[in-house]
Amino acid sequence: MSPRCVLVGPPGAGKTVTGELVAAALGVPFRDTDADIEASAGKPIPEIFFDDGEAAFRTLERAAVAAALASFDGVLALGGGSILTPETRSLLRGHPVVYLSAELATAAQRVGLGQSRPLLAVNPRATLRHQLEQRRPLYEEVASATVATDGRTPDEVAAEVLRVIAAG
Repeated sequence: MSPRCVLVGPPGAGKTVTGELVAAALGVPFRDTDADIEASAGKPIPEIFFDDGEAAFRTLERAAVAAALASFDGVLALGGGSILTPETRSLLRGHPVVYLSAELATAAQRVGLGQSRPLLAVNPRATLRHQLEQRRPLYEEVASATVATDGRTPDEVAAEVLRVIAAG
């Protein structure tokens, strides 16, 4: 069992919306590892960060990604920082991974600069810029394809992801 498609990318790239559209088009389930983490922790991600810290969150995240990659056969969306750990990047090898890219202006507009994102709480625009710069090479490392989301509707992005998946 293996996901039909794994979506990675920064906050605001549209992983959840796109993933839901792609899953519906393929007739398979959609799963978001952020929701898995919240379910296992019994609280929202901002509370995990506040109560337990980022290291505890990343531990939960690694476990959620590993479990989903091993047991889920639909469309899977990973949290924006999931690719930070070498273990997770290694687990993604051999899976059809699509990097949904978004430039700073697009990501900032979509995310709303931090309302529910703990890592964007202080100086959100500069933090988001730093995240995009730091993570871009890691997204590219794990991706078998990249789909730009800037200036595109969710339907357009989903259609491109479906083309990429079909092309293999």
